[in-house]
Amino acid sequence: MEKITYFPAERNKDPILNLLKRVLSKTAPNLRLLEISSGVGVHAAYFAKEFPNITFQPSEFNMALFGSINAFRQGVENVAHPIFIDVSQPCSEWQNEANVNERCCANQFDCILNFNMLHGTSIACAKGLFHNASKLLKRGGLLIIYGPHAVDGILTPESNVRFDVLIRRENPEWGIRDTRDLCKMAIEKGLSLQELIDMPANNKCLIWKKE
Repeated sequence: MEKITYFPAERNKDPILNLLKRVLSKTAPNLRLLEISSGVGVHAAYFAKEFPNITFQPSEFNMALFGSINAFRQGVENVAHPIFIDVSQPCSEWQNEANVNERCCANQFDCILNFNMLHGTSIACAKGLFHNASKLLKRGGLLIIYGPHAVDGILTPESNVRFDVLIRRENPEWGIRDTRDLCKMAIEKGLSLQELIDMPANNKCLIWKKE
């Protein structure tokens, strides 16, 4: 299957990569990274080339995207085969061919990435993301979330407000999430917000650390 062109991922990959170069080690050996909701596969393959010391594990709920993820990862040795993950479910119940679940992967990942997912999924996925990160991350591991967010009840600019209205009309369970709500979920799971960074195109990057 050919690569699927996804323009938002192509536009934001360099700003996100620059941030990852600051927060992730390029020298510590044998690090492991799990990407939740890899989409078409642009990010994992692009970032992995800059971090040969990190094994990237892409995942998707939509298995129809596996072909595109595999196309992007061709020739990139430190990107594994994509696996199916439903992040709304506890990782103790995950079943995938790589056996990525709590039974064998508790405290085994150094980083979890999640980009442009939360606003287009139910709140159960947000809660599941923090719950599963608390199980799978090593102590001191990072959960890095990217996308549009409201901050303390305020959503800006107007284009994000209009986007929020549009996606809620499409599905009432969707919507741009507020950082204060995410902080409550995270604190309950032992994750603390380290940084909130403004990114291009009115997005934000939130970096959480497992205590």
